[in-house]
Amino acid sequence: MTRFRGKLALQQRVLAAYRAPFFDALAQACDGGLSVFAGLPRPEESIAITTQLRNTQYAAASNIHLLNGALYFYAQRGFLSWLADWNPDVLIVEANSRNLSIPAAIRWMKRRGRPVIGWGLGAPRRSALSRWRGAYLRRFDALLTYSRRGAEEYTALGFPADRIFVAPNAAAPRPAHPLPERPPRFQGRPCILFVGRLQARKRLDDLLHACASLPENIRPRLVIVGDGPERAALESLAKTIYPSAEFTGAKHGADLRPYFLAADLFVLPGTGGLAVQEAMSWGLPVVMGEGDGTNDDLVRPGNGWQAKGPGALAAALAEALADISRLRRMGAESYRIVSEEINIENMVRVFVQALNYTSRGNSGL
Repeated sequence: MTRFRGKLALQQRVLAAYRAPFFDALAQACDGGLSVFAGLPRPEESIAITTQLRNTQYAAASNIHLLNGALYFYAQRGFLSWLADWNPDVLIVEANSRNLSIPAAIRWMKRRGRPVIGWGLGAPRRSALSRWRGAYLRRFDALLTYSRRGAEEYTALGFPADRIFVAPNAAAPRPAHPLPERPPRFQGRPCILFVGRLQARKRLDDLLHACASLPENIRPRLVIVGDGPERAALESLAKTIYPSAEFTGAKHGADLRPYFLAADLFVLPGTGGLAVQEAMSWGLPVVMGEGDGTNDDLVRPGNGWQAKGPGALAAALAEALADISRLRRMGAESYRIVSEEINIENMVRVFVQALNYTSRGNSGL
C-alpha cells in the first residue's frame, strides 16, 4: 500500500462507531500517526459513537450546537489547541460550512504553509448559495467525496476536477469469506431481510405496506432484525397489514450470519443503512430507497434497485422476486463490488493519494 509519510489530523463533528475501523486502517498508512478530533451529538440524535480506537489518537472536542434544521450551525471548542498540540502536516476537515470553527483552523494551517483537505458528500446546486459555497470550497487544497455525484457537484461549483478524489463510502473491509452458494430455487417463500435500527427515517412502514400490496402468491417472508424507538409502532402496524413479519430484535456480529445466509434479498427502504455493504458481502442483491450519491455507486442496475416510496418499492420487490436466476446473478455482482471496489482498503488508498498529492513539495514530506 502507498503510504503517507507525515502526521495527519482529521476533524469530525462526532466520531460515529462505524468509522472506527476506517480510521484505524488509515492510521496504519500514516507514518506520523493520526489524531481524530470529534465531539458529542445532540441529545435527540440517534448516532452510535465511540472513543475506542486501536491505533488512532482520539481528541475530545466540546461541541456547541446552535439553532436547528436549516439554520443549524455548530462550533468546536479546543480546535486550535488540538492543532497546536498535534502539529499535523495535513488537516482533513468536514467540507461543511455549518462548522463555525473550521475557517480559523484553515487559517492556522495556511500560516504554516500546510494543506487542508475537505471531506464531504457533495454540494447540491442551489442558485442563491452557489457562489458563496464555491468560495468556501476554494479554501481547500483538495476535496475528498464519497461518490461520483459528489465530485460532479463540487466541479459544478468551480472546484478543479483534478483536485477532487472519490473515496467510495465504505464501512467494512473486503469480505474474508467466499461468495455463499444459494439454491437455484426458493426454499418455500422468498426471504426479504432488513437489518438496522428501527427508527422513522428507515421507512419500515413503507416496506410493510409494499409487502402487503404484493399478490398473495409472491408475498415474501419478511425478517426485520434490529431494535429502536419505532419497534412497538411497527409491530402494531405489522399485525394489521402484514402479520407474518418477523421481528427478531437486535443482533450483532456473528449472530447476523445466519440471517444473511437465509435471505434472498436485502431491503433498505429509507436512509442510512450500514448493513447494506455487509449484506452485499454475503451475496445479496439490494433494494434501496432514499439516499445520496453513495447509493448510485453502491446499488446499480447490475446488483439492485433504487426505489423511493411504497409504490416504487412494491414494484421493485415484484421485479426482483420474479426471476430467481437473475436475482442470484445480481447477488454475485454485489459480492464483486464490495470485494473489488467499495471497501475500507480502497477508501484508505484514495485518502493516501489525496494526502500525498497535497503534500508534494512540502518540506520534510
